[in-house]
Order: sequence, then C-alpha cells, then structure tokens
Amino acid sequence: MAAASPTFHITTPPPFTLAAPKHQFATNLRSLHPIHLRGRLRYTTTCSYKVAIEHEGETTELEVDPDETILEKALDSGMSVPHDCKLGVCMTCPAKLLSGSVDQSEGMLSDDVIERGYSLLCVSYPKSDCHIKIIPEEELLSLQLATADD
Repeated sequence: MAAASPTFHITTPPPFTLAAPKHQFATNLRSLHPIHLRGRLRYTTTCSYKVAIEHEGETTELEVDPDETILEKALDSGMSVPHDCKLGVCMTCPAKLLSGSVDQSEGMLSDDVIERGYSLLCVSYPKSDCHIKIIPEEELLSLQLATADD
C-alpha cells in the first residue's frame, strides 16, 4: 500500500488598507511611508515645511522635506532656478532668507554672511517654514569677497 501524499493548504492574508486620520495636525504631514525594521513593516510620517520662493517677480510656495534641499524641490517642481555645481561651492544659487531658518552646514559661505541672512539653495535644508528671495549671484559674491578680506 502506497503512503498518502501530504496535503498543503496555502492561504493568503486578507487585503488591508490604511486610511489617513480624519483630523488635522498643526504641522504639515506627508503621506505614510513604509519602513522595514527587522522584517516588520512600519509606517512613519515626515514633517515638511512651507517654503515661499520669490524669483523673477513671482512667488512660488513649495512643501520641502527636511532631508531635501530647497534647490532640489524647486527644480523638481519645474522652477527655473539658477544653479550649477549643487555642492555649495560655485555660488550660482544664492538667496536671501527673509524669514525662517535653514541648515546650510554643507556649504562654503562664511558665518558672517550666513548671519546676514544669505544662503545657497543647493545646500539649504529647511528647519522651519521659510520665505526666500533668489538674488543675483554678484550680490552674494561681492559680499563673500568683502568678508574674506576682513
């Protein structure tokens, strides 16, 4: 008599959906993002900041994550913003920070120029909601050179 073959039953878990909360938060929250931790799937939220950019007589408001540069987001949204190296050394993406704060520790601007509210968009990560005005490269270059002579 032949031995009976084992029978396997494969079941799949029922599908599930995630719903966004029905209440509003004081801060801006991006959609849920999956993160894999030790084989488990978790969902987290990321705060983003409102960044208003004045350029060529128009103001554009963008939602910028703290881990992306303002230049990256501006280019991704289709803005025509002056830039070149994207490393914080060529000074072709200068801006004046009118309000808010950014982290630009990866850039090469001197501390006194940063304290006067100038920034390079390619190395500017928002730390709060911001209002920024793109300025001519010459304005920042002359200021940076003047402080280098001090």
